[in-house]
Amino acid sequence: MLVRDAMSTMVLTIGPAHTLRQAARLMSARRVGAAIVLDPDTSGIGILTERDILNSVGLGQNPDHETASKHTTTDVVFAAPSWTLLEAAEAMTHGGFRHLIVLDGHGPVGVVSVRDIIRCWAPARREAAMAAG
Repeated sequence: MLVRDAMSTMVLTIGPAHTLRQAARLMSARRVGAAIVLDPDTSGIGILTERDILNSVGLGQNPDHETASKHTTTDVVFAAPSWTLLEAAEAMTHGGFRHLIVLDGHGPVGVVSVRDIIRCWAPARREAAMAAG
């Protein structure tokens, strides 16, 4: 199975000036654990995750004053839609993160998460166990 089969194509994108509270509200409303941060001034693509917001709040920072730009991961590992789910899982394991932005050409086309991979692998493993059993 490939990343294109598992990724979410309905991605949340925000700007670097969004506050962490705004980002958290949008992420909560969309029921996603990450937002793609697009910075038109630098043409950069980053990712802000629920963990980034949690770390900021845990440090006592005010989510109404902290901006996404201060907490965005910019040294992002990107996936291609043609990657296998195993390749995506290995990249996540190696990098210690739970989301990959999927690029096709020059722009993001989706996000794949650990949850997406598990959602795809669980039925396949169940079917294989039933066929063997």
